[in-house]
Amino acid sequence: MYADRILKHVESAYPQQVEFRQAVAEILHALTPLLKKEPKYEKNAILERLVEPNRQVFFKIVWADDKGKVQVNRGWRIQFNNALGPYKGGLRFHPSVNASIVKFLGFEQIFKNALTTLNMGGAKGGSDFDPKGKSDAEVMRFCQAYMDELYRHIGALKDVPAGDIGVGAREIGYLFGRYKKLVDSFEGVFTGKNLDWGGSLVRKEATGYGAVYFAQEMLEARKEGLEGKICTVSGSGNVAIYTIEKLWQVGAIPVTISDSGGCVYDKEGINLELLKEIKEVRGGRIEDYAKNKKSAVYTSVKDYKEGTNAVWSVPCFAAFPCATQNELSVLDAKILLQNGCKCVAEGANMPSSPGAMQAFLKAKICYGPSKAANAGGVAVSGLEMAQNASLHPWSFEMVDQKLRTIMRDIFANSSQTAAEFKDPTNLVLGANIAGFRRVAQAMIDQGY
Repeated sequence: MYADRILKHVESAYPQQVEFRQAVAEILHALTPLLKKEPKYEKNAILERLVEPNRQVFFKIVWADDKGKVQVNRGWRIQFNNALGPYKGGLRFHPSVNASIVKFLGFEQIFKNALTTLNMGGAKGGSDFDPKGKSDAEVMRFCQAYMDELYRHIGALKDVPAGDIGVGAREIGYLFGRYKKLVDSFEGVFTGKNLDWGGSLVRKEATGYGAVYFAQEMLEARKEGLEGKICTVSGSGNVAIYTIEKLWQVGAIPVTISDSGGCVYDKEGINLELLKEIKEVRGGRIEDYAKNKKSAVYTSVKDYKEGTNAVWSVPCFAAFPCATQNELSVLDAKILLQNGCKCVAEGANMPSSPGAMQAFLKAKICYGPSKAANAGGVAVSGLEMAQNASLHPWSFEMVDQKLRTIMRDIFANSSQTAAEFKDPTNLVLGANIAGFRRVAQAMIDQGY
């Protein structure tokens, strides 16, 4: 079979790139019924062309810390596919970043961006630099050194990066400032910018809001809703915070948060004001939340049961994994299902392990895979690009409404495609095929 042959090639060519191979396997398996039905994709070698990036840039970043000591980090930008528009995808600064993670993120980005129906290709980048514990001056020097290498590969109609884990408004500002100085041009080459110089309203909230909007669409199709329902959320960064905010707005009760140190369960519901104060103002840890809220219970990671994340042991109606890849194991999935979970909407990139994903699909719950459920962030990035091109900012209400419409359309397209292939509850299949079709047809139209 075509998909199996390409997967074997990827496994042989990249044996150490576990995350990348996992992402490829998920997508190729989902595409199998389409590939059988339409031989034009094999005839045009679409899979062979998709699994290899158009360009991979790997470079060193040399910078000096506040003590004057020279530091060296590794940097990447992987431009996978630009059949639909300029490359688009975030930059991640975290010690765990490596070629496999950047490639899996970039590969997923192709199909996620296609689902938004906006004209954006797929890319990703980052560094193993850790901004935590660094001074503003150190972060600035690192970002400037990173941009000294990256600037020649990006541009408003070429490649438009954004933020990701470890890259927030501060980092985007330093990166954009250096780019502007190097090319002597003020252009929309980054999204996630400060509102005063080209950013978009709702961008900060977009991924979290979008995940909740997608969950609502899945549930409404089954005549259910989130109002009054207990919801669990992992993570405590930007995506988790604004997932929690939107859950409160729609009448749900989010009761958990987590970070690399542990998790918090607050039976009264997460106090959003306190969470924002700790994370966005103080830059603290969620353990501080438990110290300031009597109803909250903190569990350290060292007390987790092996192979599980304590967040998912809390009984809930809906779960929102918003931390990182493969955070939700097959054991976690079984616990969620045993406790009556009816909906999982992924706010992070590929947060469910392959076994967990299969468990959700087998149970036929509302399961929104990341390339569909967390597409809100890149959707508003695309809207920011449109605002930059017109030099005209839009209101919060206008952007939020466009985001809501995009998430509704992603669900409808994924659901209709799944039904077309006789598996109506399988949005993994539906989202992958819907995104693939759009990209593949553009590749065929444009030749090779």
